[in-house]
Amino acid sequence: MEEIAPGLWHWTASRESIGKDVSSYYLADERVVLDPMIPAERPEWCQPEHAILTCRHHSRDSWKLGCEPWVVEQGAHELEGRGEFRTFSWGDELPGRIVAYEVGSLSPDETALYLPQQRALAIGDGVVRWEGVEGLTFVADFLMDDPEETRAGLRAAYRRLLGELEFDHLLLAHGDPVIGDAKQQLAALVEV
Repeated sequence: MEEIAPGLWHWTASRESIGKDVSSYYLADERVVLDPMIPAERPEWCQPEHAILTCRHHSRDSWKLGCEPWVVEQGAHELEGRGEFRTFSWGDELPGRIVAYEVGSLSPDETALYLPQQRALAIGDGVVRWEGVEGLTFVADFLMDDPEETRAGLRAAYRRLLGELEFDHLLLAHGDPVIGDAKQQLAALVEV
């Protein structure tokens, strides 16, 4: 685990279902974990009370961590029968003063989580940062029903968020976070 901003921790862990490492984040003071995987070396102080998901596929190790995951209501069907969970709507303020925003493109439950205290934006599957690839990119075409339409929808959603929100860090579910110049890097991707 690495502290990437005061009180904001990042780590990666292998996700067997996709055969790749994925990222998780922990807000220490708020005791909130985003898109949770159990870290290989979990410090004693890492005791989350809430797990918040950027999309329905990211419940990951929520229940193993002792948390009922929070998922946007459009993705709740994915978690039914797997354990207790809570739902939220876009615009809701969640534990840790996190605010949920609709992305919608890619899947009906694709969500951006705004962390105003940390000046960070967490996003699910729409934008990734693969090892060996420079900069941000959209998720692979084979994971989209209509790549051209989906990319256009993602660009529109992220342009809207860039105009509405102030953030310095981008917390990616797939790839290392962008620290410091996240707004500029996301803007460069969506303006192409």
